[in-house]
Formats: sequence, structure tokens, C-alpha cells
Amino acid sequence: MAMNKKEKVDKEKLREEKENTKTETNGDREGMSERLKGLLEKDLADARKQEKTRGAEMLGIFAAHNYYANGFTPEEMRTTLEDLGPTYVKIGQIMSSRVDLLPENYCKELEKLRQNVKPLDAEIARAVIEEETGKKIDEIYSEFRDKPLGSASIGQAHYGVLKDGTKVVTKVQRPLIADMMRKDYVLLKKLAGLVNVVVDDEDAMSIDLVSVIEELEKVTEEELDFRIEANNTKFFKENCIEDEEKIICPTVIDDLTTERIFTMTFVDGYTVSHKDRLIEEGHDPLKIGQAIAENYVHQVVDVGYFHADPHQGNIMVSAGKPYWIDFGMVGRINDKELNTIQSLVLSLVSGDTESLVNGISNMGAFSSQTNRDKLTEDAQILIDRFSGSAGGLEMSELLTEVLDLASKHHIKVPGQYTMLARSILAMEGVFEQLCPELDLFKLLSDKMIDRMKKNFDIKQTLLDAGKDLLGAGKKATKIPGLLADSLSGLAKGKMKINMELTGYEEPLDMIGAYIKYVVLAVIACVLFVGSCILARVDIQPKTETGMPLIAVAGIVFSIALAIYSVGKLGKKK
Repeated sequence: MAMNKKEKVDKEKLREEKENTKTETNGDREGMSERLKGLLEKDLADARKQEKTRGAEMLGIFAAHNYYANGFTPEEMRTTLEDLGPTYVKIGQIMSSRVDLLPENYCKELEKLRQNVKPLDAEIARAVIEEETGKKIDEIYSEFRDKPLGSASIGQAHYGVLKDGTKVVTKVQRPLIADMMRKDYVLLKKLAGLVNVVVDDEDAMSIDLVSVIEELEKVTEEELDFRIEANNTKFFKENCIEDEEKIICPTVIDDLTTERIFTMTFVDGYTVSHKDRLIEEGHDPLKIGQAIAENYVHQVVDVGYFHADPHQGNIMVSAGKPYWIDFGMVGRINDKELNTIQSLVLSLVSGDTESLVNGISNMGAFSSQTNRDKLTEDAQILIDRFSGSAGGLEMSELLTEVLDLASKHHIKVPGQYTMLARSILAMEGVFEQLCPELDLFKLLSDKMIDRMKKNFDIKQTLLDAGKDLLGAGKKATKIPGLLADSLSGLAKGKMKINMELTGYEEPLDMIGAYIKYVVLAVIACVLFVGSCILARVDIQPKTETGMPLIAVAGIVFSIALAIYSVGKLGKKK
């Protein structure tokens, strides 16, 4: 699951190419065509001037916001980025979609930075395409529209028709943006240590500026290389689309895709938010929603590679067929992590507190502040709240509650769990508007159950049970000897027992239960050994393999009894 070998190799290649070209081109400026330099003359002059005073200017802005007094609230983060200038507004715009890095309330506040993005001049966009391809626009396109389809922080998209008639969208990166952002990150990391703040307040998150900046820098590097999004799109198309008659995604045009431009086939349609239009055109919203949901479940459970930003604007419909678009942010989840999620869902639905606590433990790392007893208490409260509500559960709510519980008890959980939870939340929002009757929780749960059935290994399960039984048997054989020694010592007066019982009814019941299941475990052990001996005796009737049927029955029954006894003992811990 997750990333295959080819994808890893492609990513390593991109990193090597980027490192090689960084020195040669000094980011965006060196090696720029004369035409583009002329178009950007004022921007280049402003950038050179800003570099000399930028550090002092940034430090002054950080000092003016005085986080120690006000707290690092969502609004404070947004206004700081606005005061820092255009580059930081662009960083904030990227952060607004990185739900794996920041809580939802911070992302929503930063979404305000996406409004009123100034379009890139069409002549500059053309010049970038010509510089990247080495061809004139007229040599590439039979039609190219200067008016952008949309403008974003790093680039903007233009509609075009290739010479062979293929309708495409070409995303063009804003010149200088990569160079400016990389230089500002160098300054940010130097200054972050001076103003690093960790705030713990119910209205503000606990946030370490240095850690966030370092992680955000990695994210930004990926956002600045359009080849990564192109590879994401190709991987998705090859691995996540099972039936193109039901659902599809754009095709990457490799010849017109570089680090700074990205070209893919154009989707001539509209987003799934236009439910009325779907109905007017005779399409069934539930059928479309079913295709989207089934494919999304396939992404998560079967492939381990999912669209991490599946809001309504990123799912389009053309001729009644849904299309996934925009693969700038994808999530990955491996088999072990999916197993953990499966166990969390099952433990909540079945009301198994111990399994829920173990599942949360498997998600992340305990800290010195984690108290397992208190975690167990809160886990029981969570189970009580969800008890009997499986029919009305939402997967995003369930995962969010579990993640909140982990955070409360200082368990550091990897970002892929948070990314998945928020991706599912976005999907549920899509279905709430498009087809409310669709139950994503049931689809995911059913798929996970099917996966468990396929992965169930009876031989390994019996082997594990046998190991547990052997361990229990070894411990059980020591009980008579220990008991005899203790009674002998007591008879000779060598042992004294001082005992004070308070509230003894419950402990005695527990001891009684322990003895009951220990005895059953010992019986199972004796029966297992006896059946193994019988297996070597010539007794009729026999199985096809020549083993006496009574021996087989005894072995099966003893293993079942042992599993039952050990399981009950485990729950009594």
C-alpha cells in the first residue's frame, strides 16, 4: 500500500534534479529569459531592495504582535502573515489547505487570505510557458485564453487547445515566488527561535513556531514543484481508478509539464455543488455520489493513497461522470495504520475499552505525561457516548474524537491520521449536500470487514493461540508446586500472613473468576496434551490424513477452550 517503488524513485529523481538546478539558476532569477526579465523589471528591483532590510522588518512585525500577551490565536496568525507581506500571504494560503499541519479553526481563518488573489499578467504567463518549453505559444496551442480559469497563491490556470485538438489546462507558476519564499524561510527560521511561543489556552492551540515553520518549508517545496502534483495525478489515475466508465481524473500531458508549468486534460463540466443542474440534466445525484464514495473507499482501504482535499470544488461532473481534480495534497496510509483504524472502529462499536486504549496506544507515542488509567477512564466515557449509535455514526466524528482523546493525554499521533480524518470530514460534507441518504460510515466499515476477512490467517491465529496456551500452561504447571511450598511453610510456622480486607467483596469475586478461568486453562492444556498423544494411536474412525477423529476433536476443543479462558483472563487484567 501507500507509495510504490516507482513513485519513490520518481520523487528521489525530482529531489536530485532540484538540488542540481538550484545552484545553477539561483532559484528563479538566474537563467531567466531577457523577455521575462523585462516584464519583471520592477518586481526584480523591489525584491533586491527588500532583501537588504527584510530581516529587521520581520523582527519588528513579530515584536509588534506581542504573542506573549495576546496568545497565538487563529486571527493573530492571519494578521501577522498579512503584515509580513505578499510572500507570507501566499504561505498562509498554502497553510489554509494543510489540514494535516494546523487545526481546522486556523485553516478556516487562513482561508480568508485566498480572497482577492491578484491575477498574473497574461503576457507574463505566456512568457513562462515559452521559457519552460522552448517553444512559442502558437507552436503549442491552436487556442490559448489569456483570461485565467482561476488564480491562486503560487500559480494560475489557463485554458488551451493543443494542435492535435486536445483541450487542456496549463497551470503556470508565478515568477520569483519560489526564490522569494525560499529566502524568507531562511530568515523565518532564524527569527523563529527568538519569538518561539507555545500557547496553551482554550481559544488558542499549543503551537511550536519552529516546528511548524520547518514542516511547512517541506510542504512548500512540494507545492513549488509542479512535477510532484503531476506525479500524484498519474499515480492516482493508474492505481485508484478501477473503472473509468464510473469515475475518472485528468490525464497529465508530460511534454508540457515541468517544475514551473503543469498541463493536464481539461474537464468540461461543473462541480458537484451544482446539484440542481445535475437533476435538470437528468442525472441521479445518488448514483454519482455512490460512484464517488465507492472510489474514495477504494483509495483508502485498498490502495492506501487518497485525495486529501476532496471538497466540492475538487470533484467535478462532466456528462454525468464524476472527475477528481487537484492532486496537490494527497494522503498515504499503510497496512499497519489501517489495521489500527479498523481496531478503533470495532472497539468503539463493540464497547471494548481495553481494545480502544490499545488502539490509541498503537497510533502514536506515549509521553511522560500520559496516564494510562486516566486514558482508560476517558476511553470508557467515549464508548458510553457512542454506545448503541452505530447506525448514526460518522467516521470523521469517530476519528476526530479518538484523535482529541490522544491529544488530551499527550500522545503524539502521526499527521496521516489527522489528514485522513479531515479528508473523510470533507467527503461527508460533499455527500450531505449531494445525497444525504448515502452512508459513508457503512461503506467504509463494510470494506474494512471484507479486508479483515481476506487477510485473516487461520494458521497464524492458531499458532498465536498455541503460543499463548503454551505460556499459560507453563505458568499453570508451577501453581501446584508453589502452593505446596506455601502450605508446607505455613504448617511449620515459617510463614506469617498479615491481611486487612476493606471493600473485599469485589476483589474476592475477581479472584474467584481468575481461579475459574485458570482451572479451565489448565484443563484445556491437559486435554490438548492428551489429544496429541491419542493422535499417534491407531483408533477408528480416522480423518483423510489418517489422524483419529477423536484426537482431532479433542485438539480443536482444547484450543477453543484455551482461547476462551485466556481471553477472559486478559479482560480481567
